Amino acid sequence: MSGWLIILAIGIPTFAVPCIWFLGKSPNQREAMTLISAASLLVVVLAILPLVLTGVPVRLALVEPVAGLAIAFAVEPLGMIFACVASFLWIVNSVFSIGYMRGNDEPRQTRFYVCFAIAIAATMGLAFAENLFTLFVCYEALTLSTYPLVTHHKNDEAKAAGRTYLGILLGSSIVLLLPAIIATFVLTGSITFTPGGVMAGKVGPVVGGILLFLFLYGIGKAALMPMHRWLPAAMVAPTPVSALLHAVAVVKAGVFTVVKVSVYIFGLDYLRELALADVALYLAGFTIIMASIVALRQDNLKRRLAYSTISQLSYVVLAALILSPISTMGAALHVAVHAFGKITLFMAAGAIYTAAHKINISQLDGIGRRMPWTMGAFAIGAISMIGLPPAAGFISKWYMLLGALEVEQWFAVVIIIGSTLLNAAYFLPIIYAAFLKPEADDGHGHGHGHGEAPLPIVLALVTTASATILLFLFPGPALQLAGMLVGR
Repeated sequence: MSGWLIILAIGIPTFAVPCIWFLGKSPNQREAMTLISAASLLVVVLAILPLVLTGVPVRLALVEPVAGLAIAFAVEPLGMIFACVASFLWIVNSVFSIGYMRGNDEPRQTRFYVCFAIAIAATMGLAFAENLFTLFVCYEALTLSTYPLVTHHKNDEAKAAGRTYLGILLGSSIVLLLPAIIATFVLTGSITFTPGGVMAGKVGPVVGGILLFLFLYGIGKAALMPMHRWLPAAMVAPTPVSALLHAVAVVKAGVFTVVKVSVYIFGLDYLRELALADVALYLAGFTIIMASIVALRQDNLKRRLAYSTISQLSYVVLAALILSPISTMGAALHVAVHAFGKITLFMAAGAIYTAAHKINISQLDGIGRRMPWTMGAFAIGAISMIGLPPAAGFISKWYMLLGALEVEQWFAVVIIIGSTLLNAAYFLPIIYAAFLKPEADDGHGHGHGHGEAPLPIVLALVTTASATILLFLFPGPALQLAGMLVGR
């Protein structure tokens, strides 16, 4: 019976696709269908949650085209966290999209909502994948469905970004990830996600280290340097697409896959035997620091947020490679924490563009007086990314730091502390300028006469900012799921 819940979770956004397309000539009906579908998906995902928390198996096997390679789904704690985040944020981002797409008179809005629904369906399949074969199919579907969103404006810049997007993501997954999956199947006889992993006693440490690097760089969506270039390139897309890429689906699919492969394919005990795991840890730390330094130099707000995402994603990779159960919990929590904080920041950037037509940080002096709700929400999202209470980012970073201290991984401790200072260096000046600097005039001795963005935009970003605080105050279910991931 529980298998039907998985069918509904993947089927609702899939069924929404033709419905949205059919209603495309009636914007109100099209967007109502999007919101109804998003709300229905959240109800289904929340119906699965108590089953997972109480240990009830939720599984669905569809087909087995090749012996040992099945399209099958099973819900485990990490996938439950990802599904909850994506389904909730589909609602919020849809509300934001209505205000943004209409407010900026964006073209091809029906295609936008259709591709968004396909991406969510792929995300649900990826979150609930029982094995690497199913995950790979959904991973590629997510890449292909988001390509039209990246190239939404169809100008030369968008087309160039689209080529970079497809080239890196498809190239890395086909050249690196797929061979890693095939090699895992040949060497172990299994690619099913299994607590404790499938490699111990079957794969030697040298080959295991090579496979680890194939997985880390084959999962291009995790944006580990130098596989990160697709992310800032994709910022030419409309802001709701940026929110999808950074918070709801794409980059979350990358770090989710890294954690899932680490825990369920390699296993933490096996990874401790690999000398190359330390090298991978250093590369993740390098990405965190370098991306933060690059972010400091960006005046364009969306590009600064993009490089911040590259850095924040590598927190998850770093936490997984610390190889402590506590830090792995931190990695799982950061998947959710980063989603709420970063989507708030991107929606604030979209609100600023819609209301004030400003895209650069140097233009934001005094804007907090005209857009207090927007910049207040931005401040909460920024505090969460820095890792300060009372925002949820404090919890995930705290668990990462505790895990690093537990296993005496001093390099990780230094990276976490140092990058936190860098986070503060590129976020706090924006908040200071917005609220405490005098407003820049328009060249005629007076400020611009704008106020807040349209209500749907403000409502969406206030919702996610509030969720960032609530997740700090009431972390119980998320902590329980993260604990179940590592057997605590």
